[in-house]
Amino acid sequence: MARSNGASFDWISILIYLALILFGWANIYSASLGSTSGSFFDLEQPYGKQALFVGLSIFLVIIILSIEAKFYQRFSSIIYLVSLLSLAGLFVFGKTISGATSWYSFGSFGLQPSEFAKFATALALAKYLSDIQTNIKRLDHQVKAFIIIAIPAILIVPQPDPGSALVYAAFFFPLYREGLSGFYLITGLSAVAVFILTLIIGPIWVSVVVAVIALVMFFLKSRKGPGKILISVFAIISIALSFSVNYIFENVFEQRHRDRFNIVLGKEVDSRGIGYNTNQSEIAIGSGGWFGKGWTEGTQTKGHFVPEQHTDYIFSTVGEEWGFLGSAMVVFLFVGLLLRLIVLAERQRDQFYRIYGYSVIGILFIHFLVNIGMVIGIFPTVGIPLPFFSYGGSGLWGFTILLFIFIKLDSDRLSY
Repeated sequence: MARSNGASFDWISILIYLALILFGWANIYSASLGSTSGSFFDLEQPYGKQALFVGLSIFLVIIILSIEAKFYQRFSSIIYLVSLLSLAGLFVFGKTISGATSWYSFGSFGLQPSEFAKFATALALAKYLSDIQTNIKRLDHQVKAFIIIAIPAILIVPQPDPGSALVYAAFFFPLYREGLSGFYLITGLSAVAVFILTLIIGPIWVSVVVAVIALVMFFLKSRKGPGKILISVFAIISIALSFSVNYIFENVFEQRHRDRFNIVLGKEVDSRGIGYNTNQSEIAIGSGGWFGKGWTEGTQTKGHFVPEQHTDYIFSTVGEEWGFLGSAMVVFLFVGLLLRLIVLAERQRDQFYRIYGYSVIGILFIHFLVNIGMVIGIFPTVGIPLPFFSYGGSGLWGFTILLFIFIKLDSDRLSY
C-alpha cells in the first residue's frame, strides 16, 4: 500500500479549517476580553485557553495524518466501544456544569466525551454499512444501523444534553446516500411538521388539515392498492400524534425547553428571561450593519450583554464586529468546506471512506445550520457549538479528529 505524502492531502479543506479556527479564536478573544487587553496566552482567560487548544489541535492533526488510513477502519469497533464507555462513565464520574453532567474534570480543564463520540459513531456506522454482508435495504440491517446511531444519543440525553443528541440525526445523510428508503425521511419530516403545527394552531385544526390532504391524495389515486392504504395509515398516525403533542410537550420537555419553543413560535415574549440570550444576540448582529464596528469594538460584545458569548453565541460577535460581510464570509467558508467534502466523498472508491465522509458532512451541516439558526432566533436554543469556531477544547478536538480522519482516508484513495 502506498503511503500518503503531503501532496496527497486535500489542502483546500485544510486551509478552510485553518481559516475557521484562526478567525474563531480572534472572535473568542474579543468576546472574552475584559476592560483591558491581556496576553494572548493568558490561561486564566478563555482566549488564552483556546490558543492552547488550537496549538494542541495542530499537534493532533499531525498525529492523525501520520497513522495508516486502514487503522481507522480496522479499529473502528474498539473506538466506538471506548466512546460508549466514556459516555456511560459520566453517570458515575462526571462533573455537573451549567446543569449538565457532561464533563470529566481535570483540574481547571474539562473533557466532554460526547464531542468525541461523534467521530467514533461515524467510524462504527461506516464499518457496519461497508460490510459485504450488509444490505441497507433490508429491515433487520436498517434496525442494526439505527441501533449504532441511537446508543450514544440515548446515553447523552439524560445528562441532560438534548442538543448533542440532536446531532445524531445527521447520520441519516450517509444512510440515504447508501440507499435507505425515503419513507423514513418523509415520516420524520411529517412528524416534525405535525408537532410544530400542533403547538401553533392546536390538534383540532391540524387534524382537519391532515384529513383534507389525505382525502385529496386519496381521490387522486386512480386505483386501489397499497398507496391508498399507506395514505390512510399516515393520516391516522398523524392525527393521533397531534393529540399527543401537548402531553409530550408538557411532560417530556423541561420548562426551559418549552419556554424556548414558545419564544421561537411567537407564543411568548420574554426578552429578559429565557429569551434574553437570543434577544441580545439579535441586537448585536443587527447593530453591526454592513461592515461591523471593528474587531474588539463591539459595544454589545464588550459590555458582555450576551452571556457566554464566546461559546454557542460566538456568531453574534462576528455579526456585530465584522458586519454582514464578515458573517457572509463565515457562512461562505462553511458552505465551501461542506461542498468540498461532498466532492471528496463522491470520489472515494472504498465504501467505508465514502460513508464516513458523508457522516462528517452531516455532522458539520447540522451544527452549522442549528447554531446559526439559534443565534439569529429562528431555532430554539439547544446548546450546539459552531464547529471550529466556538470556545472549547473538547469541541475543537472532536471536530478536528472528525475532519482529519476523513482527509487521511481521502489521501489513501490513490493506493487503490
